[in-house]
Amino acid sequence: MNAIRTVLVLGGTTEGRAAAAALAGAAGVRVVSSLAGAVRSPRLPDGEVRVGGFGGAAGLAAYLRAERVGGVLDATHPFAATMTAHAATACAEAGVPLVVLRRPGWTAGPGDRWHRAGSVAAAAALLAELLPPVHGRVLLTTGRGGLAHFAVVDAAFWIRAVDPPAPPLPARHTLLLDRGPFGLDAERALFGGIDPHVLVTKDSGGAATAPKLTAARERGVPVVVVDRPALPAGVAVESGVDAALARLLGT
Repeated sequence: MNAIRTVLVLGGTTEGRAAAAALAGAAGVRVVSSLAGAVRSPRLPDGEVRVGGFGGAAGLAAYLRAERVGGVLDATHPFAATMTAHAATACAEAGVPLVVLRRPGWTAGPGDRWHRAGSVAAAAALLAELLPPVHGRVLLTTGRGGLAHFAVVDAAFWIRAVDPPAPPLPARHTLLLDRGPFGLDAERALFGGIDPHVLVTKDSGGAATAPKLTAARERGVPVVVVDRPALPAGVAVESGVDAALARLLGT
């Protein structure tokens, strides 16, 4: 692990924190984690931490050179497409190895009633087919972005997010401000209290946020799953922290 002295970890995900912890405990490695600053009180990883953007791909490339970064691990959220694109461009320009760490996406199983959507806008449009004509109820767990697409839908929304989202929001909504992960018992209780007609979520993947899918399956609730954006062509991708670090560090 001594081949690379400075590693930049992009993202404040669970996997990003695990990677930072592993790198911080390695001799001769300096780890710097970069957080977008989208969450007010993020869980801080081990090692050095910087918060905020770089100023696009050019700014990131300049940072890589200035800090003599020897490798970049993109552990951002699967839907942080802009940051991943900037990382691919900047690393190619600066000649710095890049590995994208992505947890596997979810796969529908027996009893699931899933409807795939190519975007948040497409997910909002699908609700017209899935909700009853009146008094529709939606549990929305897509995060704070793109909520304007749901503002035109005539239904009652329960919106789960870490921090309060910015308007426009659906006319009838309840904010569920909380930070996961949420266990299965908690998700069952939430579904029992709301009794939603539809769950809308993003294909974040992983086990930490999957219990809501189990709760939906148990209650026969349809789920609109927003597909992940495509990764830039040619980037190295791993689904596990150990494999990603081994590829990045050449071990």
